[in-house]
Parts: sequence; C-alpha cells; structure tokens
Amino acid sequence: MENVSQAIVPQEESRESKNVSKKSSKKWIYALGGIVVAGGLALGGLSYYQNNHFNSHININGTNVGGLTAEQALQKLKISVSKNQVYIGKALVLDEGQTKAGFAEQDLSNVHKVLSTQRTFLPNSKTQNYTLLPTEVNQNQSQTMKSHLEQKLTALNKRLKAPQDAQVKLQQGKVVVTESVPGQQYDVPTMLQQFQKQQYNSVIVLNPVYRQPVKVNDPIIQKEKAALQAVLARTVNYTVQDKVYALKGSDLIKNVGLAKNLQITVDTDGIINELNKINASQSTLGKNFQFKTTTGGVISVQGQSYGWALNVHKEAKAIQQAFETGQTSVVASSVYGKGWNTGGIGFKNTTNYGIGDTYAEVSIAQQRIWLYKNGKMVLTTHVVTGRKDVGEDTHPGVWYIEYKKSPAVLVGSEVGMSNYHVPVNYWAPFTLDGEGFHDASWRSNWTSTAYLHSGSGGCVNTPPGVMPSVYNNLSVNEPVVVY
Repeated sequence: MENVSQAIVPQEESRESKNVSKKSSKKWIYALGGIVVAGGLALGGLSYYQNNHFNSHININGTNVGGLTAEQALQKLKISVSKNQVYIGKALVLDEGQTKAGFAEQDLSNVHKVLSTQRTFLPNSKTQNYTLLPTEVNQNQSQTMKSHLEQKLTALNKRLKAPQDAQVKLQQGKVVVTESVPGQQYDVPTMLQQFQKQQYNSVIVLNPVYRQPVKVNDPIIQKEKAALQAVLARTVNYTVQDKVYALKGSDLIKNVGLAKNLQITVDTDGIINELNKINASQSTLGKNFQFKTTTGGVISVQGQSYGWALNVHKEAKAIQQAFETGQTSVVASSVYGKGWNTGGIGFKNTTNYGIGDTYAEVSIAQQRIWLYKNGKMVLTTHVVTGRKDVGEDTHPGVWYIEYKKSPAVLVGSEVGMSNYHVPVNYWAPFTLDGEGFHDASWRSNWTSTAYLHSGSGGCVNTPPGVMPSVYNNLSVNEPVVVY
C-alpha cells in the first residue's frame, strides 16, 4: 500500500505544475497579442500618415512641402512667388524679378499625383525635386527667361576661352595631329536643357557644362588623317604635248586645308613650282628655235610672236582639283602666247623642233622664200625684204601669220615717205609692228641686192604674178621663219 501511496503523491504535484504553466502561457499570449495590436495600430497610423503627407525633403517647383498634406502643400504653393533667378553654381547670371508662382485650386489633383509618386512605406529624408506647370503661370515669362538666358550665355562665351579641337594638318609634307585644348565656354544647348527641366522653379540652379573639343581619338580625326594620307599617296599624270610628267603628292603637296565634311583643299605652291620647271624646259615662247633651212644648214632663230607657254596658275588649279578629287590624269590645255592671237601658237606642233611641217621660210641673205605644207615644199620665189642701209630690215625671228586680207590698204611710214596709204591686192602680216607678205606692183627692181639700198619699209615684197599663189598657200597662225 505504501508503494501505491508514494506513487500517487508525485502525480498530484505534476498536475499542480501544469496548471501554473498554463496560466503563465496565457499571460504571455495576451501580452504578445497586445504588442501585435499596438504595433498594428502604430503601423496603421504611420501608413495613414505616409499616405497623406509628403516626405520631409520634397520640393515642388523649388518650394519645400515636407510634412504637409496635398491640401496644405497647395496652400503654400498658392502664396509662393517665383524669384525668376538663374544661377550657374553659386553665381547669379540672370535676375528677371519676382512674379506669382501661379498655383490655383485646379492644381490640387496634380499635387496629389506628386504625393502618390513620392510616397514611401517608411519616412524618407531623401531630397527630391518635382516640377509642375501651374494653371495660372505666365508661360511667356518662362520663354522670355529662356531667350534671355541664351543671350546671356552667348555673351559670356565671347569673353571666355573657346576649346580647341584636335586638328589634322599636312605641314611641309607630313601629316600632323595636334592635341585638343579644353576651354571655358558653356555648352549653351545643354544648359538650356537644364533650364527647361527647372523652368517653373523660383530659383533655377544650373550645373556648369562646358563645350568639349574634338579629341585626338575621335573617329572624325582618324578619318581626316586617313584623307590626308590618301592625298599624299596620289599621283597625277600630267601630259604636256607628247610628254607625261608623274606628279606625286608626296613631292609637291606641302600644306592642305581640311573642312569638317572632309573636303580637301590642296595648297598650290608646290604644284606651281613644278609647273614653272616644266615651262622652263618645254615651252617655246621667247626661246630660240632650232631650224633646218632649205639649203641644209641648222640654225638657231629667236622666237618672237610664235611660241607658247603654260598658263601656270590655270594649270595649277586643274592639277590641284585632280589631287583633291582623286583624278589620276590631266592634259595641259591652258597656254598663252603674244601678238594677234594670244592663245599660244604652236602648242600642237611637236615636230621640226616645235615649228611643225607647215611653215613659210624667209632668207634675207638669199632674198627668197619657201612655203612648206605637211613637210613638202609647195612654192618658192625671189622677194625683196626691208631696206638694209637705213635700218629697215625685215625683222628676223619666228613669227606667225596674224590674218589675211584681200584686197587691202597698207598704212604706215618708211624712210622717204612719212605717211603712206598704198592699196595692194593681197596682204598677210606676221610681225608685231606690221611687216608681212604683199604684192608690190610699183616695184621694178627685183634683183637679189635690191634690199641693200632700195628695199621695202620692212615687208616682204612679193612679185605680183606669184603673190596670189603665195597668199593661197599661207594659213592664219602658220609659222614664218625669218633669218
């Protein structure tokens, strides 16, 4: 029995302990529930507040509305004014004077939208700026400010150092790339974009943004460099009569201008120098001509009106354009001469030392002329040239037939006749002072020595019976070699 009794007593003590434990648990549950309810009420209150009040550092058009409801914020905005000031950093650059901000009751819905946009679950101290277009705002004021700001920035830029772009140049035959240099001028379009985002703020603060130069590694610089290198690598084959000159860009081009659209302008100094060399070696104007006479001797005769020279500046322009556009060949076409025809007589003649195969030959010593057509003599006759004893010799040199006229009246003077008007049937002048071929019906002395004391005033008197054939076999611009 004692054993049973001892077993019962401990069981009764265990029940007591359990009852105490249950009571304690209930107290903790009630306490926890109270905490939860209190927390819920607190969160509910916080949520209600957050839903209806702006966070502490919220600005609308520069006016702080932190801690206010939408209605309270609107009231504050309605009495706010716009200072219409623009700062760049801390420097005031524009002050247009105060105006009303322009908020009205109609703007409440937009204020509510800002409220919902900035809402966070917990209070937030982050600064946020919002811009609204007030119902009664004077939009002309904003546009005027923008225009004035643009003018102000442009005026400031005139006094500030401009940035310098990296540049590609061809200097003395070498491609040179210069580094860019920063400047102090404002990037006006970007600054105006900043203004647009704040245009309804009372005070507008712009961050300074500066114009940036084109840097060395910019793709356009690389393209310009490649363009100049391509010009240097070009060769223009320049043809003058029957000769071809290979003009290399690397030899002749020392300086090049390069526009932003990659338009190249080649300096012509080197080209002109080369053309002057070609002129000196190949042109015939004013130079001596080697001439093989009918009697077989080779003589040197000074070029007078006959001959040509390159118009260097016109030819340089053509070659310049070829280098600029990539053209590979140029044929010389701009030449000049002197006398009646200034187009450069003889440029197309490359045979017979530049005189060609069609010409008139006049020998003063033999008092005879020979006419050649395509290398064959077609006529010869005795003549009387200018009177030697009084210095009225027919002028030696290489000339050309200036024009032909039939009939004609010769007007001039000579020794013993200061002013004459003599009619002739045929007239073909060739010198610059009026000497030429003509018939002379008045002449009776046609001997080979007549020119010594009774020659002409400088013309080549030709027997009347032969002169028609002489006239018909002469052509305008045909060379006349007098020696």
